[in-house]
Amino acid sequence: MRTESEVIDQLLQFAHADDKVRAVILNGSRVNPNVVKDIFCDYDLKFVVTEPRYYADHQGWIKTFGELIIMQQNDIKTNGEDEYIFLMLFTDGVRIDLSFRRSETINEQAEDSLSKVLLDKDNVLKKFAPPSEESYITVKPSANEFHRNINNLLWCSTNAAKGLWRDELPYAKFMLDIVVRQNLIKLLSWYVGAEHNWGVNLGSASKWLKDYLPEQLWHSFEYTYSGPASSDIWEALFATIRLAKEVGQPLADKLNYEYPALDHSNVLAYLERVRALPKDATEI
Repeated sequence: MRTESEVIDQLLQFAHADDKVRAVILNGSRVNPNVVKDIFCDYDLKFVVTEPRYYADHQGWIKTFGELIIMQQNDIKTNGEDEYIFLMLFTDGVRIDLSFRRSETINEQAEDSLSKVLLDKDNVLKKFAPPSEESYITVKPSANEFHRNINNLLWCSTNAAKGLWRDELPYAKFMLDIVVRQNLIKLLSWYVGAEHNWGVNLGSASKWLKDYLPEQLWHSFEYTYSGPASSDIWEALFATIRLAKEVGQPLADKLNYEYPALDHSNVLAYLERVRALPKDATEI
């Protein structure tokens, strides 16, 4: 596997040799002073170029960096400008996420605090602050955000229950493991943020949540995951509802918001009723 210096040297050699490349910016974990780098750390780079479309139309340049296992190409618009993104995983395990943006508009883009300029041929890039996690810190929710999140968690838990009673595994798991879980993780992230004075970066998809949650809460969170058995999914659903209040109530108190205790108890009672329903029930 290539070392970091070898990969960066390859990228900069390519950039120096190609007159269309005017600047190179490194983003993400490779410039995060708080991340312990491992073999899966990506190289997230932005090439500031005169002709972004060229690299989409002529992809022979990719071979410069090795043999691919797989690649994903994403063509998007950023602030009205075309941006071409190549997510590349090479056979030696190196992953390079490389985007091409037009040089004229790069300074108009919102600054990513985890950025470091590696090359600026024309000295036109705006001055970057030293890399920090400022752009990724968990932000305190408004009262409306907090209440909408709890409301959706409770509401969609009833959908999971409905799917379980109907023996609709894909629907029940979708509701619990995707919709409801998203609300739960957001709630847990806010809980951690409040406990750390809103100065914590939990990473993409809150991947570092375990590092910040008290051990007991983390174990409670683990129990919100289940296998395919209906009984296990029911247990995970109730574990989710219990954990929502366990962190939501003290968080609401800390933020001077109101936790919807009545909604919570009503939904909990409803879930119990649905779990106890016979399969031939004609009313709830």
